[in-house]
Amino acid sequence: MAPQSTIAPESTPTESTPTESTLTGQMIIAGELVTGGGATISAIDPATGEHLEPSYRYGSATDVTSASIAADAAFDTYRSTGATERAAFLERIAERLDALTDDLVARAGSETGLPAARLTGEVARTSGQLRLFADTLREGSWQGARIDPALPGRTPLPRADIRQRKVALGPVAVFGASNFPLAFSVAGGDTASALAAGCPVIVKAHDAHPGTSELVGRAITDAARDTGMPAGVFSLLYGDGPDLGIALVTDPRVQAVGFTGSRGAGLALVAAAQGRPRPIPVYVEMSSINPVFPLPAALATRAADLGAAFVGSLTLGAGQFCTNPGVVIAVDGPDLDTFISAAASAVAATSPATMLSPGIAAGYRAGVDDLRRVATVEARGLDTDSPHACRAALFSTDADTFLSSESLRQEVFGASSIVVKCRDTAQVAEVAAGLDGQLTATVHADDADLEAARALLPTLERTAGRILFNGWPTGVEVGHAMVHGGPFPATSDARSTSVGSRAIERFLRPVAYQDVPAALLPGAIADGNPQNIWRRIDGALTRD
Repeated sequence: MAPQSTIAPESTPTESTPTESTLTGQMIIAGELVTGGGATISAIDPATGEHLEPSYRYGSATDVTSASIAADAAFDTYRSTGATERAAFLERIAERLDALTDDLVARAGSETGLPAARLTGEVARTSGQLRLFADTLREGSWQGARIDPALPGRTPLPRADIRQRKVALGPVAVFGASNFPLAFSVAGGDTASALAAGCPVIVKAHDAHPGTSELVGRAITDAARDTGMPAGVFSLLYGDGPDLGIALVTDPRVQAVGFTGSRGAGLALVAAAQGRPRPIPVYVEMSSINPVFPLPAALATRAADLGAAFVGSLTLGAGQFCTNPGVVIAVDGPDLDTFISAAASAVAATSPATMLSPGIAAGYRAGVDDLRRVATVEARGLDTDSPHACRAALFSTDADTFLSSESLRQEVFGASSIVVKCRDTAQVAEVAAGLDGQLTATVHADDADLEAARALLPTLERTAGRILFNGWPTGVEVGHAMVHGGPFPATSDARSTSVGSRAIERFLRPVAYQDVPAALLPGAIADGNPQNIWRRIDGALTRD
């Protein structure tokens, strides 16, 4: 945990305009660089333990107020911009990020220990998300335009002219994630979708990668200036969760929250938002163990291959993705033994990987130690002297023990998984039904397994936001059909997704316009369809 912030009477703005790759150690509030007055932090290279320059000063409640006032002042102007103008803004952010790729990869690599190839891909994913939302804006269906024309002659009562579209909620608070310093952080999916919806964004940077956050924050600020957006459309703050984070969520001008992180922090934000005089929606992604169900026929034909491939997904990113498979549930027997043997061999040959931060590494070690007390150790990865490395772990237990032990069903953030041995397919279904909400559920099935899969599928639909067959859950495609969400505690709201074009819906609400004069109607629901978008008119989807 970062040191407790000291609240300063006020923070200090500066007029300096650094070059894009120069780090200043400052926050950004509505286009101005601001030096915080609170506690000092610095990033730590998890591979070496070295403290990285520059240091950063935490902001205070005063800075939250300044950022939220600026966001609120910018809201009506920004939400009134057309889809074309907002799309150009998002594309300009993407262009600036792409131009900064080398600097972002270098700094993020130092702050997180992630390899350059992974980070280069993450820059591309981040800019790609922004371009996806630009395309979504231009396409127009996100506005949810509906028109029920007036029926003055209807009996026994006439019908008024009623039209509907979706409008932006207001300023949004976004919390940067630890495990994706780019794609789920300052310019990640929460920010991109909120900006697309017409909502100004205030980001709380993650303490683990403050320099990366500053580089990205300045790219957004410069893009806003380039495209003529109001300065208050974006701010970047540093601060601890119990202090600045709660102040941000409870500020009356903030109207929604996006968060990816631990269950404890997520629930604290939800409680704070629900305790406001006017509660607001909070979209938090918290924990998931992403069950895998290799069914009997699949195990009989390819158990060894499945075991090896499973470990590839388990250890990807040192197990620090929210979709790494944390539990395998299958019928016990020789075929499952073959799976476990192959997986154990693959784990035993796995080299230790540097974890994102000292705190995450310590949490992983504690979680593995807890599992060792209640489950059988099948294999550990190669040993290491590095204090911040992940040594992969594979465990096994029987289904009865798994169902009776809450600790076995908790996420261990890192490359650790447990194989649950069931008596038969009925017990597999029982274990599946006993799981908490999940981001993903994976089924490996051959043709002979289809009836068993058919019986299992309704349970998985109630449990997970994404169901995969004959694949692995790591790797979340950014597109129109993706769902990255799930029932509690995977997320706080299973009706939404944080990845893909439908993520914009989290920051919109419907408004109906009844008998509004034609001259005052917004373009999305105006006569003649001036935006040339698909609309539902008297129940029929049309572009006429």
